[in-house]
Formats: sequence, structure tokens, C-alpha cells
Amino acid sequence: MIETRGFKILRAFGLVFLSAVVVVPLFVVVITSLKPLEDVQGIFTWIPSEITLQPYLDIWKTVPLADYFLNSLIVVCIATAFSVVIAVLAAYALSRFPFKGARTFSLMVLSTQMFPGILFLLPLFLIFTQLQRTVGVQLNGSHLGLIITYMTFSLPFAIWMLAGFFASIPKDLEEAALIDGTTRMGALWRVVLPVARPGIVAVSVYCFITAWGEVLFASVMTNADTRTLAVGLRAYASQTDVFWNQLMAASVVVSLPVLIGFMIVQRHLVTGLSTGAVK
Repeated sequence: MIETRGFKILRAFGLVFLSAVVVVPLFVVVITSLKPLEDVQGIFTWIPSEITLQPYLDIWKTVPLADYFLNSLIVVCIATAFSVVIAVLAAYALSRFPFKGARTFSLMVLSTQMFPGILFLLPLFLIFTQLQRTVGVQLNGSHLGLIITYMTFSLPFAIWMLAGFFASIPKDLEEAALIDGTTRMGALWRVVLPVARPGIVAVSVYCFITAWGEVLFASVMTNADTRTLAVGLRAYASQTDVFWNQLMAASVVVSLPVLIGFMIVQRHLVTGLSTGAVK
């Protein structure tokens, strides 16, 4: 198909428009975070009359942002680590040990992604409350409860994604290692996992991002001591005023870990997503 000049121009305008949809809001966030509060409360200006880094210093004093940051790191890192470990073992079993009903199980795992997350809010809250009454385990308002919740949402997709990735790895590699005397777990650790690194990275990034920006469950299942960043950002809005410059500055700070992590693992992420999706 030969592209006409008009088609190229139309495509260029489309790409510029889509880029503006993404870039303009980010520009507003960054430029607002560099303004004094009195400038933010007035009429919005694209070019600030004064640029200051004071909001980035004040965000740690207005609210306990460091505590929220630590809570998020604890919950998200542990949930991601456990999700990846369990997903690796489950996906490896699905791809290497066929059993009756394996396809049905895979479809059931994937079908859980069709339901909106809010549908599970009340059941999980009631289950955690009942466990606290019967077993004495504090889940509501604790890190453990939020970790289990995030694993509930990330595991199905992680298992499905890694199962497709493991299926693309030739079995001959493992068989050669088994003939050399290694165990099945040894073959998984020394042979399969190094080859499957892009897929594992992709799944890890997905689990991390899903949990890092989650607001609904974190709002219900945390208290003042276990509040995460996504919920803690609301503290910059009081009953009488909203510290917009600090809120935007905190949003930039919150986004940095995800941005930096994505830039580091971008190559593995693209490879893992494409390979897992094809298989």
C-alpha cells in the first residue's frame, strides 16, 4: 500500500494530537509543582512568573509522606515478590506437566480478569473481618491484608502470562540438564529462569504498577499507620484549602520510582510482553 501525501499529513496530525493528550497534563503537573501557592490559587498560567522548589521541600512536612512512601514500598514489594514466585511455579507446572482440566483451569484463572475490582471489595473485607474474629489475625488495617489483596488481583494475569512464556522455551534445554544429573527444580532455576527473564521482568513490572497506584482497596483496608501513597495524597486537601503545588510535587515524587524502574527494564518488558502475548 502506497501512502499518499495527505495520509502522511493526517497521520502526523493524529500522532501530534495523541502526544499532546499525554504530554500536556504532565506538563501542567510539573509546572504547577514549581509554582508558589499564591500563583496556583489564581488564574492558571502556562509560564510561571516565579519558579521555586519549595513545594518539594514542604511535601514532607505537610503530611507524613515518608511514612506513606515506606508503607507503599513494604506492601508493593512483598506483594510483587510473592506474586512472581507463585506465578512462576504455577505457570511452569501448567506448561510442563499437562493434566486433565489444565485448559479449563487456565481459562478460569484468566476469566477472573473480567470482573471489576470493586466487586471483590465487600467480600474481602468481610472475609478479613471474620478471620480476625475467629483466628485473631489482623488483616483489615494491616500491611498483610493489603498484600493478600494485591496478590489476588495480580496472580491470575501473572500465571497466564508466564505460562505462555514458558511454553515458548524448548523442553530440550531442561531435558539436557536432567540428563546431566540436575533435579527438576535445579533445571528450573539454572536453565529456565535465565531464559525466561524478560517474561518475569514484564510480570514483575505489571504487579508493581498495579499495586503502586491502587486507591480503592487501600482506602478501605488501611488506617492512619498503614496508609499508602495513593491514599496519602488526599491529605494535601484540607476542609478549607488545597495545596495544589504540593499535591502536584508529591505526584511527581510518587511517579519517579515507577518511571525509573520502567526505564531500567524497558528492553526486557517489551520482549516479555510480546513473547507471552504471542504464545
